[in-house]
Amino acid sequence: MQFKHVTLDFDGAVAILKLDHQEVMNAVSVDMLGGLAEALDAIEEKKDEVRCVVLTGAGRAFCTGANLQGRNNQSKKTKAGLTLETGFHPFLRRIRNLHCPIVTAVNGPAAGAGMSFALLGDMILCARSSYFLQAFRRIGLVPDCGSTWLLPRLVGRARSIELSLMGERLPAEKALEWGLVNRVYDDGVLMEEAMRLARDLASGPTVALSLIRKLYWDSPENSFEDQLNLEFQCQLRAGDTQDFREGVGAFLEKRPAQFKGK
Repeated sequence: MQFKHVTLDFDGAVAILKLDHQEVMNAVSVDMLGGLAEALDAIEEKKDEVRCVVLTGAGRAFCTGANLQGRNNQSKKTKAGLTLETGFHPFLRRIRNLHCPIVTAVNGPAAGAGMSFALLGDMILCARSSYFLQAFRRIGLVPDCGSTWLLPRLVGRARSIELSLMGERLPAEKALEWGLVNRVYDDGVLMEEAMRLARDLASGPTVALSLIRKLYWDSPENSFEDQLNLEFQCQLRAGDTQDFREGVGAFLEKRPAQFKGK
């Protein structure tokens, strides 16, 4: 399926969402944000079938941030940041609340907003040649798209501030060393490995996996008691699924479980 600067394909229970504006290295425009919204609509229409999403970029880049082309030629200047609430934030919120796991396959540069998009993955896989960049200071702006929330929780305050103040590239191997990403692969096998992982997740107990996502997204803001209560509520929901009954049955019968995502 083709949307504005976005392509969406389905491989069984896996949806492959690809940023696709190669002329600008997949920089994000208002048009692309609209395309992403439509693609997510299509995924949600297949909610019972789609059990994992792979987010990646077309061509040489994952995403190089906001598309600044033509900005200096605008007859009426638009204030920087206005599209955050109208375009970027709705997309980020929808990704956070998606019903299934997300694998990000970072196939090249992930800069600015693109870095935030990459870090939204539940599993973050990188090509060996890829890198991350907090590019905002290079154009006189502050980090956005949730990066000041995500980064300190992933790599700590000192490294987050350094990345943002210095605007230096963070290579994939160093990101792995820091615990920012999960796995690094040779460029030629990145998508193969991403799809292998996505298919494994898609064959799992989708309701439980979505609740695991929720638990870890909500954890940083919760007290210990709040988190215990949330675990209790989520366990009640997970324990009421067909997949829980199948999982227990398979364990007792010493056979592989056949989860249906219900």
